[in-house]
Amino acid sequence: MSVKLGIAPIAWSNDDMPELGGETSLEQCLSEASQAGFIGIESGGKFPKNSKELIPKLRKFNLNLCSGWYGANLRKNLVEEEKKIIQNQLKLFKDCNSPCIVFAEVSGSIQGNPNKKLSSRPKMDQDESKQYYKKISEMGKYLYDEGMPLAYHHHMGTIIETEEDIIRLLENTHESVKLTLDTGHMLFAQGNSLEILKNFSERIIHIHCKDIRKKVLEKSLREDLSFRDAFLEGVFTVPGDGCIDYKPIFNLLKEKNYSGWLVVEAEQDPVKANPFEYAKIGYKYLTDTLNICNIHIYKN
Repeated sequence: MSVKLGIAPIAWSNDDMPELGGETSLEQCLSEASQAGFIGIESGGKFPKNSKELIPKLRKFNLNLCSGWYGANLRKNLVEEEKKIIQNQLKLFKDCNSPCIVFAEVSGSIQGNPNKKLSSRPKMDQDESKQYYKKISEMGKYLYDEGMPLAYHHHMGTIIETEEDIIRLLENTHESVKLTLDTGHMLFAQGNSLEILKNFSERIIHIHCKDIRKKVLEKSLREDLSFRDAFLEGVFTVPGDGCIDYKPIFNLLKEKNYSGWLVVEAEQDPVKANPFEYAKIGYKYLTDTLNICNIHIYKN
């Protein structure tokens, strides 16, 4: 097996809070991501929305598009409406040979609201859940047939947040609905990434390697902070700078023969956490740990 290492641009510029890294150019982000050692990057708000502009920029820095976020509103929209909305991003990702699309439901999400405590996040009753699983299954089949698999992202402050939410989603949807496993969001929701890996490895096609600062996590849970306040406090960081031990995760990935992307994704205030320096920390930790686990790292 062989894995590829990518990074998300959110450390350089935060799309939900444009004032964080607002002055940082896309060129700086791409250059530093490449210099840190990564061969892939996820999309972000400053990225061109058409492949004629984006592909040359990526090639300039020897980077591949290794996916990116899509915020869906399937709780409110008809599936046909959502299919129309996703078309431009779908075309861009296909043109750039992205392996999948990181798909998350944002209807009712409190992730961007500084006044909403995490305990107030939206939940679905049984009737809505059944309807939602049908919709997400239909969307999963559609995107799979388009060659751009739906990799669902469980996320704090949304309807799919906990380990139990993820299990219900995967057990009640078509096999075309895949998963982005995010180690940081899983720990924040007090779930177990290893258990999801053990039981649903065939559904996991993308992994976000996000680490957690334990003391900030404990404060965030104790004080029931908003998601925004938690990450501004510094709850998230890169692998190697937090409390998550990735060796058991990587050993299990090897056992399950995972050969996708491992993406460093940690939203932080770039003034407090220099993106380039933290990118290098994350890259070094991942490469060192993967080497210990005898997992080959794909190079361009």
